[in-house]
Amino acid sequence: MDAPLLNAVSATLESIRAAGTWKSERLIISPQGADIEVAQRGHVINFCANNYMGLANHPGIVAAAIDGLKHYGMGMASVRFICGTQTPHKQLEAVIAKFYGKDDAILYNSCFDANGGLFETLLGEQDAVISDELNHASIIDGIRLCKARRFRYKHADMADLARCLVEAGDARIKLIATDGVFSMDGDIAPLADICTLADQHQAAVMIDDCHATGFLGATGRGSLEECGVMERIDIITSTIGKTLSGSVGGYTVARGDVVELLRQRSRPYLFSNALPPAVAVAALKALELIDQGGELRARLHENAQKMRAGLTQAGFTLKPGRHPIMPIMLYDARVASTMADKLLERGIYVIGFSYPVVPHGQARIRMQMSAAHTPAHLDRALEAFIDVGRELGVIPK
Repeated sequence: MDAPLLNAVSATLESIRAAGTWKSERLIISPQGADIEVAQRGHVINFCANNYMGLANHPGIVAAAIDGLKHYGMGMASVRFICGTQTPHKQLEAVIAKFYGKDDAILYNSCFDANGGLFETLLGEQDAVISDELNHASIIDGIRLCKARRFRYKHADMADLARCLVEAGDARIKLIATDGVFSMDGDIAPLADICTLADQHQAAVMIDDCHATGFLGATGRGSLEECGVMERIDIITSTIGKTLSGSVGGYTVARGDVVELLRQRSRPYLFSNALPPAVAVAALKALELIDQGGELRARLHENAQKMRAGLTQAGFTLKPGRHPIMPIMLYDARVASTMADKLLERGIYVIGFSYPVVPHGQARIRMQMSAAHTPAHLDRALEAFIDVGRELGVIPK
């Protein structure tokens, strides 16, 4: 390898280690779930997966995937418009569109791809995109690819959003882009207020609802149902890789013409192999379970409420909210990493988050609840957090 390149890479890696923001990957040797087996650690309770409804290892979903694999094989070995579309792809797109009450849906291999292929396809130089400053990296990268004028408003600040909309006033298309739930903080976008401003300025609204699909809202339709704006949101992107089986895949849902244009021009769709058909079959089963999942949703929110109350009472600083994502603020990257390691020693699997995943000085442990967690899981986790928090001086003894 060229010496200047190797030297630059080595220097960057060393700076990451020195800053205490090095990210290690722990080897899990069991299926995903509330209880997992970690190599060289044994059994631990998992509090950092996006497995909100506990469906990642659901026997019905596993059986559906096995049947899909036997019937349709490993994959399509091609992109959709050549010879990469099978019945499960079309079935899943139809079910997803119906799930949201929209015309059509289009599948991608991830929601990152869905966001990456959205803005460049829909927007040109005469258009404007207005983005929340804390939007997911995939929205940020997708916007970078398009030629539209770009505006960024302060997080969930409606006055600043209004300012941006006024500045974008002569644009042909004005598209507001926001996460439905912001994954690092667990707060829900003020979608009703966003939609009111969008109506006033004749703007379209796009949301990434990855951390809400399946469990927020009365029937699990996500943040748009939670906020009462099901019919107003123009474009929804989300994932199969969290609540809807924990596998891979993403999608965009919108009016028929919008989805058709994405089929014709969206580069991640046109130039990537089709979603494995067995994944599509499993996602169909997951959506069926979501529609029957009132009890699971209630358990998930009860678990989140209990854990949030227990940690707060113990003296931890949590970002406020009601979402199953609970950011436990530690501020120092080394403290966050050390605390996660010590909790793992006590059988609690969590991860410390630091820059660049969160801003400098905002290091935290992001705890995520699941409907699969039992009261015994919660009690054990609270005990471990209190013990380690006191040991590290995070909370008073």
